Amino acid sequence: MLDNVDHIVLVLSGKGGVGKSSVTTQLALTLVRQGYKVGVLDIDLTGPSMPRMFGIEEGKIHQSSNGWVPVYYDDSKRLAVMSLGFLLGDRGNSVVWRGPKKTGMIRQFIKDVRWEHLDYLLVDTPPGTSDEHIAIAEELRYCNNVDGAVVVTTPQLVSINDVKKELNFCQKVNFKVLGLRDRTSGKSAGT
Repeated sequence: MLDNVDHIVLVLSGKGGVGKSSVTTQLALTLVRQGYKVGVLDIDLTGPSMPRMFGIEEGKIHQSSNGWVPVYYDDSKRLAVMSLGFLLGDRGNSVVWRGPKKTGMIRQFIKDVRWEHLDYLLVDTPPGTSDEHIAIAEELRYCNNVDGAVVVTTPQLVSINDVKKELNFCQKVNFKVLGLRDRTSGKSAGT
């Protein structure tokens, strides 16, 4: 289902609260301003924040004969968002799922979302290297349009140590690291 996507970029962090969703949001808006069509897939299933980040919490996912239609940011339809947050009745509702259910939801997002042609699909992930990461790596392993990952951190030692694990994860699943972003200092390192 991702054949009509030119570039897939994951946004990863080893630790929560480092600004990964903010980086995803700003990257998406920057790409849209440059004229690209962008999709954002929020696979942070227990903490879906993309609807709130884009100010579209009231958006509704629609079912078409071909699958789920994502929520569009505005009438230009240059930015589409898919998130479990649209399926929850209330922002305060918790999602208490074990690994197999998370994996199933990510597979459904990959197979059942009907993206129009996209220049970029940004995948906002939860912190760490857990079930969601393994599921997305398995789903994307045969895609030839995965550019790699942007890894987000802060300069604190605990975050840097967690990022080392994330970089190791990228190496193990063959995700090229496109850049490392330190959210607090504003410094980036590209590869």
